[in-house]
Amino acid sequence: MKSEGVDAKRLVARHRHNERELRQRQVDIRIREMEADIHSNNTPISKTVKHQPENSRKLLTKKVILAGKLVAIGVAALVAVKIASIVAGIIIVTALTWISYKLFFDSKKKP
Repeated sequence: MKSEGVDAKRLVARHRHNERELRQRQVDIRIREMEADIHSNNTPISKTVKHQPENSRKLLTKKVILAGKLVAIGVAALVAVKIASIVAGIIIVTALTWISYKLFFDSKKKP
């Protein structure tokens, strides 16, 4: 009985050892393949090309248009604030005038 258990353990250990050796051989083969690819002369090489920016005139035109849009939005915001402040002033003056009229000049006629 004990010898069967020892034999089974030896078989398992031998099997694991064989698996490790097989994995190691596969890794070695893959490393050799990769080294062969690195050192081979038939590797496709593409020539590097310096990045050519867009036409500088187009780029300048885009920047000018963007700056123009920004200025237009700023001016529109300022005009809107100015109009809003004028309207608010008119409303306040009208409300104060109406309240003053009601307090001081509107006569309460008693029948």
